[in-house]
Amino acid sequence: MNKKRRLVLRTVILIVLAAAIIFTLYANFTKNDRKIATVGEQAPDFVLEDLDGRKYRLSDFKGKGVFLNFWGTFCDPCKREMPYMDNQYKKFKDQGVEIIAVNVGETDLAIETFANQYNLSFPIVVDNGEVQKAYGIYPLPATFLISPEGKVVDYIEQSLTEDMIADYMNQIKPE
Repeated sequence: MNKKRRLVLRTVILIVLAAAIIFTLYANFTKNDRKIATVGEQAPDFVLEDLDGRKYRLSDFKGKGVFLNFWGTFCDPCKREMPYMDNQYKKFKDQGVEIIAVNVGETDLAIETFANQYNLSFPIVVDNGEVQKAYGIYPLPATFLISPEGKVVDYIEQSLTEDMIADYMNQIKPE
């Protein structure tokens, strides 16, 4: 009986390990297949609306640096960086740097409540998943730095501090 129990236990462990290896390989290969907007190339254009129905087309911001941030109200790192983004937006908007905060398809009520809670002054647009897919966004938060010429300067896949945001905005500020 003891031998049979050990055999079953070893078999279960081997199956779990094999499943973990297969999952890891699958996750790595599918992650690499994501079509992320590539640094040095033109940023994919899009048109998204804010909660008031105003349309924002990325190409309309040509001549300005764009801090393109993908976020969600459920994302704790997003909650931490939003006030920093707003502070830096107030400093850089008159220097030719814009923030476009792309919410990843939540309800208007959730977005509006969040924006009011943090007293955000930069444009917040809502994506139904198309722009997120075009940019290859996963996980949140994710930020693209776009030059005044419309090219992707950098892609940041982490939570940002206020100093980091200021440095990034300086990188995309028109000369």
